[in-house]
Amino acid sequence: MVTISRDNFLDIIVYELDKIFLLEKISKDIMRLLVMCIGNRDGGDDGIGPFIADLLEESNREVINAETTPENYTGTIKQYQPDKLVIVDAVDMGLQAGDIRIIPEDAIGEMHISTHGIPLSILIRYLKQYINQVIIIGIQPKTMSGVLSKEVEESGRKLVDLIINDEIDKIKQLNKK
Repeated sequence: MVTISRDNFLDIIVYELDKIFLLEKISKDIMRLLVMCIGNRDGGDDGIGPFIADLLEESNREVINAETTPENYTGTIKQYQPDKLVIVDAVDMGLQAGDIRIIPEDAIGEMHISTHGIPLSILIRYLKQYINQVIIIGIQPKTMSGVLSKEVEESGRKLVDLIINDEIDKIKQLNKK
C-alpha cells in the first residue's frame, strides 16, 4: 500500500490541473483554420483574394488561392478537415472602399460577390456539411479593373494581420439594410 501525504496529494492535483489547462490551451491554439481567397488578379480590387493568399503563404498559413473557381477546391477543403473556414473576397456592400466586414450567411444571396462559376451561397451550404464554422469576409472594392487600389491593398494587409493574430472577431459584421 502506498501512502501519500496531504502535501504530495495537493501537488499531484495541482500538477494534473496544470496539464488539463495546458491541453485546453494547446487544443485551442491548434484549431485547424483554413483560409480560402477568391478573386481575379487581373480585375482591379477583385484581385484582393489572391493578394491576401500570397501574403498568408509567405507567413506559412494554411491558405487556398481559389481565384475565380472556389468550387474546384471542395475536395481539398474536405480533405483538410478545418474546424473553421474563412472565405475572403471582394464584395460590393455599398460601403467605403477598403471597408472590411463579416458577411452574415443570410445576406450572401443579396449582394454581388465577385465572379464565380456557382453562387457562393450554394458553395457555403455544401461546405457547412463538413465544417463547423464558415466565415465570409468581404472587402469593399473601389474598382474592378486595372490594379488594386491603395485603400483595398491596405485593408488586405490589415486583414492578414487579423488572421495571423487570430483576431477575426474584431471585424465588424455587415448590417443588413
